[in-house]
Amino acid sequence: MMDATDRALLRELQAGVAAVPRPFAPIAQKLGIDEAEVVRRLERMREDGRLGRFGPLFDAEQLGGAVALCAMAVPPERFTEVAALVKSFPEVAHNYERTGRFNMWFVLAVLDPEAIPRVVADIERDTGLSVLLLPKLEEYRLELRFEP
Repeated sequence: MMDATDRALLRELQAGVAAVPRPFAPIAQKLGIDEAEVVRRLERMREDGRLGRFGPLFDAEQLGGAVALCAMAVPPERFTEVAALVKSFPEVAHNYERTGRFNMWFVLAVLDPEAIPRVVADIERDTGLSVLLLPKLEEYRLELRFEP
């Protein structure tokens, strides 16, 4: 179970974390706890599965790179094997399972936009399966926050 401090911590984190030498200090001060307690709570929430991912989110395009959404139709008996292969590519930001013909989806994030076709070809070679490449045409930003 989450206590009031966990909930408050998650609300604060949704607003972003400053890129400063001690990023948890302002959050800790606002919550009335110390930085070590912030880290301990985050570690506990990660370990027990309440927090699936905690880390930076970089805008590859702002850094001169590119992103693309990809999908694959993976035979169910090969899903775990193919997921491991896809996940092993450092350019794969994340991948996930969906229902339907295209049951594996993943995002490529590269520093060089010319790398996307190469990475797709490498994934196809390593898996023996075709990749449906869905390049981003336009970006929409939504401010979504959850009330923990």
